[in-house]
Amino acid sequence: VESAMMICNINTIIVYTSCRIICTMNSITVFCSASNLDEKYVNDAYELARLIALNKYELFWGGSYEGLMRTVADGVREGGGKIHGVSMEILRDVAMSDADEMVFAKDHAERKAIMIDRGDAIVILAGGIGTLDEAATVIELKKHGLVNKPIIFLDTDGFYEGLKTQLLRMKMEGFIQNELEDLVFFAKTPKDAIEYLQNPK
Repeated sequence: VESAMMICNINTIIVYTSCRIICTMNSITVFCSASNLDEKYVNDAYELARLIALNKYELFWGGSYEGLMRTVADGVREGGGKIHGVSMEILRDVAMSDADEMVFAKDHAERKAIMIDRGDAIVILAGGIGTLDEAATVIELKKHGLVNKPIIFLDTDGFYEGLKTQLLRMKMEGFIQNELEDLVFFAKTPKDAIEYLQNPK
């Protein structure tokens, strides 16, 4: 049975609310690149998607049907999971045409807000400037207690080791007051990422 696709335009303001306890984990937001990348990144993205579907989580992703975004969407769908895209008007022509739901935000800020709001957890795959921007936004919100969701970097081939080093320096020199382990988790493999989601510290 083919699932019906919902397309909607967003004209509302997202208000971040603090959630101290996540009672159930039903959905995962994945931030990642729409670029075509090396096989090592594709393999990890697909394996993560497979595990998302296997564990009955629903996917929220950037909506594009290119690069790692396509890999993640296809992987979850092939595993029988539901996929919800959050794209932008300027990217409508590259949005997946048959997602279970496709939201078109007016701009990048609104897109981030929707994706952060609708996922019970955030997983960040290898990505470029846009992905770093999304990651920084959700970490800043968590730092201030405005969201309380697991944030996981999938550190494929040490991709985020430089960022981890920078965060540690920020902590050591007083730019970050929170304990880093309370803010983010760096997973070596997709399996590590899912296991952390199921038992977050």
